[in-house]
Amino acid sequence: MRKPIIAGNWKMNNTIAEGMKLVNGLTSLVKGIKDTEIVICPPATALAVVTTALHGKNIAVGAQNVHWEESGAYTGEIAPAMLAELGVKYAIIGHSERRQYFGETDETVNKRARAAHRAGITPIICVGEPLETREKGTYKRYVSRQVRLALADRKPQCVAKFVIAYEPIWAIGTGKTATFEQAQEVCEHIRKTIAKLYDKKTADSVRILYGGSVKPETIKGLMEKPDVDGALVGGAALKAKDFSEIVKFNR
Repeated sequence: MRKPIIAGNWKMNNTIAEGMKLVNGLTSLVKGIKDTEIVICPPATALAVVTTALHGKNIAVGAQNVHWEESGAYTGEIAPAMLAELGVKYAIIGHSERRQYFGETDETVNKRARAAHRAGITPIICVGEPLETREKGTYKRYVSRQVRLALADRKPQCVAKFVIAYEPIWAIGTGKTATFEQAQEVCEHIRKTIAKLYDKKTADSVRILYGGSVKPETIKGLMEKPDVDGALVGGAALKAKDFSEIVKFNR
């Protein structure tokens, strides 16, 4: 059985004070939940404070990015060891906004995922198609290529611990949500792609999330799909009550 993950991506929102208010509210709302893995990904400025506040709690902390080098002249970047030192457990890699606005490529996604894994940080690798690719009907091929390049030269036992997040670009920040069937179709395709690259055991171990305007009212339908193992939540993660309701999808 794959343990569900609900991860909240705060993006470029919340000062430290605002973030701590959110964390305090969320902690009380999800107290005692053990059957679902809860992850929040604050901005880098809040990582140290948030990881300290959540030490020993049932909420893990993730970063929104990580560099592939251990150190060096990479102004503005954060090394894997720096994140691991704080107690960061996850790192979002290849989010569509990183790809669109900051030149992220499939190759750099691969390098970042490798570096994160070496540091003991679980990568949440994002893949997903733009609207024009969806409309052309070539979205499966598009997503397969992203998965293949992101996982290139990785061993099965390594890949089995990774998390893949399917986030159709046309459904991020637009208020649009893929139907439950559309989400399942691509998540199933991602799992089949991994099985072809490696084997069924590896594919069955990988947890695949859906990300794209996930809300409390849509999470239950998504989680009923056999290949959807959780969600990468954007806007709703900025409200403790909404995010907690998503976490409690099976209650």
